[in-house]
Parts: sequence; C-alpha cells; structure tokens
Amino acid sequence: MPFVFADESAQEAGELVEDAVGFPFGEVAVDGLAEPLGLLDGVRPSLARFVFTDPRARAVYPDWDAVADEQVAALKQGPGQTDVHIGALMGELTVSSGEPFAARIRTLPGLPRANGVVRMVHPQVGEVRLAHETLGLPADDDQQLVVHLPVDDASAAALDRLTGRRPGALRAV
Repeated sequence: MPFVFADESAQEAGELVEDAVGFPFGEVAVDGLAEPLGLLDGVRPSLARFVFTDPRARAVYPDWDAVADEQVAALKQGPGQTDVHIGALMGELTVSSGEPFAARIRTLPGLPRANGVVRMVHPQVGEVRLAHETLGLPADDDQQLVVHLPVDDASAAALDRLTGRRPGALRAV
C-alpha cells in the first residue's frame, strides 16, 4: 500500500519528499509523522524497503504481517512486471530481506485491498489508526492516489499534535 501524507503547510514549506523509485510506490510525507518512524531514512526511501529491511518496521506496524502482505500484493499487481524500477526494487528486497519477502512473492495471490485500516505506533504520540482508500487515476500509467484519514478521535488528536494543528482542524471535505 503506497503511503501518502500531506497537508497545505508541508506543500508551502517545500517539505514533501518523494521516493526516487516513483509513483505508485512513492511516499509524500509530513516530516513530523514519517521521519521519526524512519520511513524517510536512506537515499531512496520506500515503504516496501522500510517494511522489509528496517528492524523498526515491526515496532511501527503492530500488524506487520498484514502490512508486508499488502506491500507485496501492490508490487505484484502489475508495475512489478512492467516497471524496471519496481522490478529492481523487488530484486533488491528478495536479496536483502530474504524469505520474508521471497515467500510472499511466491505465495500471495490477488491484488492489494483498495481500502482498509492500518495501525502505526508513533514514538511521540503512540498508536495511530488510519483508514486508507486507493483511488486509481485515469491515465494509463498505473498511478494511484492513496488517501489516509484518522479512524477515530484519538488518532485525529494524535495527528493534530504531530502537525501542530488545533484539535479538529484536520477533517474530510
């Protein structure tokens, strides 16, 4: 599941970070949420790379197995077969992660879920639950927009604390 977090203040400040591999597996992140987790570490940050190669990922994602399954399903969906950069990432993860990645490549059938809930544990605010919805874009280039919204009041309050917004300022429109 690609990861997109953004708000107007990040765009204005120029703090958006994109994965060098490119969409659909790029990350756009507000530093306060992703950076303390380690999601932006490395030369070419990638959620799949983080999930499979960074020991912090299992602490960040209490449901690590489900997150890992979704990452592999997303990679296998199509871009992994046609995009040389995604293919290279899959080869890298097969070597660097070994069986946790390779076994999923061999055994996971099907497509990633278009929506769901992901739990994250943030070092500054604790557990955050985010609902995600994947929206396909009309161009014929496998791009997607993934929207994350807080599932509950506690998650919304945690995001407000991370972004410095007043409670309730982050809302679906």
